[in-house]
Amino acid sequence: MRTENWEHKPIFKAIKYIKTGVHPYEGKKKYFSTGSIQINGLTSEGEFSYNDRPSRANRIVKKGDILQARMKDTNKPVFVDDDLDSCLFSTGFMHFRPLDNSVNPRFVYYYLQSPHFLQLKDDGATGCTQISINDANLSSILFPLPPLGEQEQIVEKLDVILPKVRQLKVRLEKIPILLKRFRQSVLSAACSGVLLENYDTYNHDKWVEVIRMLENDANDSIDGFPDHWIMVDLKRLSEGFQYGTSKKSELEGLVPVIRMGNLQNGEIDWSNLKYSSDDSDIEKYALSDGDVLFNRTNSPDLVGKTSIFQGQTKAIFAGYIIKIKNRRELLLSEYLNYCLNSNYGRQWCKEVRIDGVGQSNINATMLSTFLIPLPPIEEQKEIVRQVQQLLKLADTIHTKYQTAIAHINKIEQSLLAKIFYRGC
Repeated sequence: MRTENWEHKPIFKAIKYIKTGVHPYEGKKKYFSTGSIQINGLTSEGEFSYNDRPSRANRIVKKGDILQARMKDTNKPVFVDDDLDSCLFSTGFMHFRPLDNSVNPRFVYYYLQSPHFLQLKDDGATGCTQISINDANLSSILFPLPPLGEQEQIVEKLDVILPKVRQLKVRLEKIPILLKRFRQSVLSAACSGVLLENYDTYNHDKWVEVIRMLENDANDSIDGFPDHWIMVDLKRLSEGFQYGTSKKSELEGLVPVIRMGNLQNGEIDWSNLKYSSDDSDIEKYALSDGDVLFNRTNSPDLVGKTSIFQGQTKAIFAGYIIKIKNRRELLLSEYLNYCLNSNYGRQWCKEVRIDGVGQSNINATMLSTFLIPLPPIEEQKEIVRQVQQLLKLADTIHTKYQTAIAHINKIEQSLLAKIFYRGC
């Protein structure tokens, strides 16, 4: 495509720029802010009359108008179709409209998404709290204007290719949700015996001795579980429960302090750490490989989340966490971690938690009553092996997803860059 015949005009002279200001209107209109714009569509933030509209709702759009977010590092283009005609938009958008039939509105729409324009927009952005481009800096940008026939050729190709790229992106973005469900299904299967359907090498006689050692008077058959599993409260499978340090952590120190935010997806998240240099705390609250950490205070949805410490480095734990000292000859730390994070464990937390203002609590006394569907230790080992294998598979798929989504993001911008860079 020849680009030497492209004109370059100041953007306000090439296309009409609609300044802030809304005329009175009747009835109610849907409102959209920049936060409404997502890759898979728009979500209205309500319907408002002229007198009760949000203070920033100062744009009424027409079919064929084009909007783009004015904030730095933000790409949220909108092409106004029949569904958006006469809707309200916030002042967080730049608002454009072709001056006449010599400009294809969708050519404008695609240019405002191009890396060339986005870079110029960011270069002209100013401000402190919300950095964005103002009208003065926007007016200095030159708009590339090829003949109408070339505009239409570009639009025709992009209208075919980009929707397919974006549809693929929407599909890919469902993968993390599916993986989350898969991981939860794996944990539920681990605590129900489903993973052991083809495994029958347990020593029943030895397990009878374990039952006697636990002085379990309950029926050794549990509905929905293998016949030889027993239901045991955590108190009888533990040597004690310990609350963490109540002292304030520091930005620097000798050892990291594991806090409730570091308990993520059954493991320790080693980002956003704080530290302690208190020798007595370092000795008293030291963590050991295999310690299970239970978040006793958090929001209603997050209280009770549990992670396992795997001895990565010397560390202690904070006061909103309970360390469970489980009897590892009877209960593997990994299996306990799976049970507490499974749907079964999460439902138990929901039933026993004590809700306060903005926070819920499950203390050590409550935690000690948690009933564990307990298989023989050899079966626990097999469950742990299978769960680790399945979760590793999920991690591998997530890594491939991240690579794929990064490539998809580059395809769209690379295509727009190739088209508009040569003509700018």
